[in-house]
Amino acid sequence: MEVPYLKMHGTGNLILVVDQRDANLPPPDAEKLKVLGDDTTGPGFDQLMWVSAAKNASAIASYRVFNADGSEVEQCGNGVRCVASYLAGGTARDFTLQSPVGDIGARVAADGQVSVSMGAPSFEPSSVPFNAPQAADHYTIDVDGEDHEIQVVSMGNPHCVLRVGDVATAPVNTLGPKIEVHPRFPERTNVGFMSIRDRDRIDLRVHERGVGETLACGTGACAAVVTGQRLGLLDADVQVALPGGQLMISWRGGDEPAWLTGNAELISEGTIEL
Repeated sequence: MEVPYLKMHGTGNLILVVDQRDANLPPPDAEKLKVLGDDTTGPGFDQLMWVSAAKNASAIASYRVFNADGSEVEQCGNGVRCVASYLAGGTARDFTLQSPVGDIGARVAADGQVSVSMGAPSFEPSSVPFNAPQAADHYTIDVDGEDHEIQVVSMGNPHCVLRVGDVATAPVNTLGPKIEVHPRFPERTNVGFMSIRDRDRIDLRVHERGVGETLACGTGACAAVVTGQRLGLLDADVQVALPGGQLMISWRGGDEPAWLTGNAELISEGTIEL
């Protein structure tokens, strides 16, 4: 069966959007997802957003998120923006989407910029999950006999953030994969390498769980900013420079949701065989 898709990107993060609100087909299995996610055997993507009918009247659709390695994950900020942009149909709209971790508010502006509410961050180790006896501002983990200071947070999915002097020389592709599977992260983790340029600007590179380094990670940008804010190093509104472009993160603290703002662009359309 041929199923249509949209290939999009949010700040360079490659997203495949499959709309199944009418047909309501189940998503492909892990092996098929690996084939589709590899651009030599399929359209290629970092994440696939499987859009289905909403389960209640408060939302216009629901979605599930799959990585290129076939794993299902809880959230993808750049993917949500792509889904919201697609569902808005070129008009400025506000609406709600149902995600695996709860309702997500979306605002699509007239200029095409999309803001999504990523929920309140949780710094409790059990919610990440991260093996620690109690919550702390930062932790130390051992990787190959070397200690690294990290912050951890859940943005609906697990994140670890390291502060570095220069993201250009940060060991994203060597240290990132090792921290991803560190035994203190029982469900693996995304790993962000953050350099603070000013109170309202940071540079960031992210090794994504199940994908590797991507040009951008929306929840990773949220994680970096809220951990920096928690340490008193960043303001409420922060511009995040990633290899794929710019994102804006806003968080007012406490139980307030973090808002993620950025672009969502159509690359191509096609069909996949299921």
